Parts: sequence; structure tokens; C-alpha cells
Amino acid sequence: MKAAQLHSVGKIETKPLKVEETPTPKPKRGQVLVKILASGVCRSNLHMVEGEWVGMGVPSKYPMIPGHEIAGVVAETGEGVESVKRGDGIGVSPLWTSCGNCEYCLTGREQLCWKREITGETVDGGYAQYILAQEGHTYALPGDLTPVEAAPLFCPGITAYGAVTKADLRPGRKFAVFGVGGVGHMAIKYGKFYGAEVYAVTRSDLHLALSAELGATPIDGKKDPVGQLQKLGGVDSSVCFAPSTDVAMQAVRSTKRGGTIVMGAWGGVPDYPFYDEKKVVGTLMGGRQAMREVIALASRHRILPVTETYPLEQSNEVLADLKQGEVKARAVLLPW
Repeated sequence: MKAAQLHSVGKIETKPLKVEETPTPKPKRGQVLVKILASGVCRSNLHMVEGEWVGMGVPSKYPMIPGHEIAGVVAETGEGVESVKRGDGIGVSPLWTSCGNCEYCLTGREQLCWKREITGETVDGGYAQYILAQEGHTYALPGDLTPVEAAPLFCPGITAYGAVTKADLRPGRKFAVFGVGGVGHMAIKYGKFYGAEVYAVTRSDLHLALSAELGATPIDGKKDPVGQLQKLGGVDSSVCFAPSTDVAMQAVRSTKRGGTIVMGAWGGVPDYPFYDEKKVVGTLMGGRQAMREVIALASRHRILPVTETYPLEQSNEVLADLKQGEVKARAVLLPW
């Protein structure tokens, strides 16, 4: 099969991903071979490729195939697989597998499992024509979703959904999204779906325009966003997808007393106003049931990502565009 492989980390400008032929894997017991039709491009892929996570053991091996938001069809099944068959539409998320027995797995929080494997970071991912997946960590795709529509649901979709769920939205509540991109634009869509007044804070002109297209009130992050939101009385909840302590503190200061700030990216809160009883919570993807809910929302209510497609051979170039803030929402690689 054809795959974009990382043999050693390096700045994306040096084109560290090499598109080359590599053996197509064979499914073992309980595994599924997925023919990949679309694979989303995530900023975390960029962090791994450029070596920012080497100290955390990521990538776990070389060569590594990045990519963790995948849509395709079942090409082959291993022994004992019963829930899917050849030709079924199927998706694979960042959570490649979990132990199934710990307190997190048994309470629907598999993403926190200490023994979890992450697609494209600890096992080979989706920048390829095929991928192995564990039967119990795959997701049936309804026929009314195209692979390009479906692939980003498995990272931006589930991550934004998890964040919005923690933000406790309902009609009439004010909700601010700090950082508009692949995940942030989906948070806007979910916020609108739940009836909230959505404000989108970004420094990018491209993303300010996208926010307006999606029905949010755009707030220029270069022009005192805290002051602008405080003039509205503050927001009931906010989510921060920008990896910045300064932006995280903007979210804290923009949120009302007793409100909730959801952190979906690295960032500190060094001046936490405990006396305002604000709640700061983290968010990471979501469990398998939440992933199924995301797919159902996409199918029934057409809550879909905004996408741009590129051939697999342009994986380095797409990540470089993402680094420069030139991707409107979600880039999707097509391996065939």
C-alpha cells in the first residue's frame, strides 16, 4: 500500500513525511482491515511530526504513519469479527483501543484509560491507503455521510462535542469559542445547535470570516476580546482551543462568575479568580458512546465539518499550510 511515513521527526518545512510503498497489514483476531477513503489532518499530527511530543514517547516507533480521523470501508476481517463485514462503511477515531476493564473504560471514559493506544501516535494511522483497527473501536457510518464529511467527525467532531457537553449549553446562554479552526468551527456548530448565542474569538481574518458564515458573532482577538465580551455582561461558558496561556486567561476573564471554562488545548491559568467560583475543566476527545452520538447528529441534523481535500502526496504541504494558519477549517487527505 501507499503511505506517508515519518522516519524521523523534523520541521515540516523539511518535508519529513515520505510517501512510499509499505506492506499492507493483515488483520489478526478481532481486527479489521480498513480501506481508507478519507483521512483528516489535525494539528496534533503536526506536533508529533515536528518532534514536540518526543519527550512523551510520541511517536512510539519509526517509521510511523500519522493520522487519526479516518473514514473508509471494511476490506477484510480477522478471525472472530462479527459486527462488521466486507464493504461496510466504517470509521476509526484517535482512540484505537483501550483496556476495557479499568474504572475509566467501565464508566464510558475510555479516552482516559492508562493503557489506551492512540491512532497515528502509538500505532500506525490514517495517512495511508489501509489501516488496521480493533473491531470494538470502529464505528458504523450511515450511507448519507460521504467519507470526506465523516472523517473529521472522528477528531474535531468528537473533541468539540465533548467540550460543548461540558459547557452545559442551552437556549439563551452566551458561549464563546477561543480559537477557530478544525475543532473550533465544530464547537460553533454544536453551540448553535443547542441554541446558545455563540461568539468566536480569533486573530485570523480567514477564521473571522468562517465564524460569521457559521452564524457566530466574530470577535477579533487582536482588539481586546475580553473588553468586547465583558461589555455584553460576559459569557456563561467558554472553550479554549488555542494553545496559549494568554488566550486561556482571556477565556477566564470573559466568563461570568460561576461560569465554566473548558480547556481543549495546552495553556495555563496562572491568575485563577477562585472568589468568582468559576470552574475550569479539561476535555479530551470522548468515549465510544459519545462518538456514536456525534455520528448520529451528523446524519440526522447535518452537523458536518467544513472541508478541503488534498491528495496524500501533499501531506507535508497541508501540514505546512496548517502551521501557517492557511487552512480554513479541516483539510482531508485522499489516499487513492
